[in-house]
Amino acid sequence: MNNAKLNASKVLKLLFWAFTAAFLIGAFLASDRSDMFAGLGRLLNYPAQVTKDSFLIGGVSGTFLNAALVGAVCCLLMCIPGFSANGTTAIAYLLTVGFCFWGMNILNILPCMAGAFLYAAVRREKMSSAVNFAMFATGLAPLVTEMFLRYPSPDTIHGYTAVSVCLGIFIGLLIGFLTAVGCGHAPNVHKGYSIYSAALPIGMLGFLLRALLYNTLGNTVPEIKAELSGGFPVICNTFCVVLFVLCAAAGFWLNGKSFRGYGKLLMDPCHKVDFSAKFSPALALMNVGFYGLIIMLYYNLIGATWTGVTIGVVFCMLATGVSGSTPLNIIPIMIGYWLMSFPGATDINAQAIVVGLCFASGLTPVVGQYGSIVGIFAGALHYSLVTSVPAMHGGFVFYNGGFTCCLLCIVIIPILEKFLKSKSERLEAKAAKT
Repeated sequence: MNNAKLNASKVLKLLFWAFTAAFLIGAFLASDRSDMFAGLGRLLNYPAQVTKDSFLIGGVSGTFLNAALVGAVCCLLMCIPGFSANGTTAIAYLLTVGFCFWGMNILNILPCMAGAFLYAAVRREKMSSAVNFAMFATGLAPLVTEMFLRYPSPDTIHGYTAVSVCLGIFIGLLIGFLTAVGCGHAPNVHKGYSIYSAALPIGMLGFLLRALLYNTLGNTVPEIKAELSGGFPVICNTFCVVLFVLCAAAGFWLNGKSFRGYGKLLMDPCHKVDFSAKFSPALALMNVGFYGLIIMLYYNLIGATWTGVTIGVVFCMLATGVSGSTPLNIIPIMIGYWLMSFPGATDINAQAIVVGLCFASGLTPVVGQYGSIVGIFAGALHYSLVTSVPAMHGGFVFYNGGFTCCLLCIVIIPILEKFLKSKSERLEAKAAKT
């Protein structure tokens, strides 16, 4: 098939609908499907502060149904006239559905999303301009659930009341509105070297709201405590491997039944890039498939427990597969994590580190521009920092590792720019000589 005839936006939207359909199919195929709707109900009535394994709370079927519903909402937003899906949309969608496996639900996303559209209305901008912001704003959805169910007491779940619902909606609207304000400025802070750019305003906003709602008002922040299931390795591996193989196969077919051009994509500096626009949607889809398989291989090699959180971070990690991450440039980050686990106090397959590696993938532009050695050091530093950040925001920010990624870039990028030449600079210098 001729790549020139492919419309990147249409291909990406079809991909998102396909993922959403896969979640729904997974819900009906799960062995506990008779508990599907009851499981969804439990998810809607349980605190979402990270890290809460949705498999433990809502069961496998209820969790997949929740992911399908959230994915459908995201896809319907993309149907707003004038909206065009791109690499940023891929990040937003895959992060949002990934979080459904460890805290996000169909209720706590709605006020956040509405806040982003409120921003567009106040600014008199097209509603289509707020779609990506709306999905990114859900990164603070656990705080909305906290307002709904148990604020201000961390020990008592009072459930949905008129006051708590109003408070949750207000906080959600505020989150969505301010996320839309901050997202446009975030790339300037880290110069585009963190793919999870939205994590910076979300993380800072989480820090601000935690301080205001808890410290300032004299309330106690709920204990940050992981609640995890025993894992479902067969279900998780089967679902993901089948889905990723289909992605790679579809990309191969759309690319004229060839790998033509994929080698060039793998060698790209991957800084501020959208593979679907720079190369083709077929190659971007192919990369998503192969990248997903590498993620699955890594987590199986280190012996990760296949909880809902783990499968969730697989999709969160996959989010960067259209915007800079490849099966090659993620390897130095993985090596950095693995090496740091030897002197580190936390095992490489611990849930917190499994989640951390997911968001360390946002550093792949650093690898693309400054090489594998720098990437290994960046991965090691991310391992060291990622478990220290949750205390800043009270465990209410899904983008904890992405926020860490942005903070790390703020520190290391000025140093790299002073002492090393990037790949782009070397190519420019070579072109100037010839």
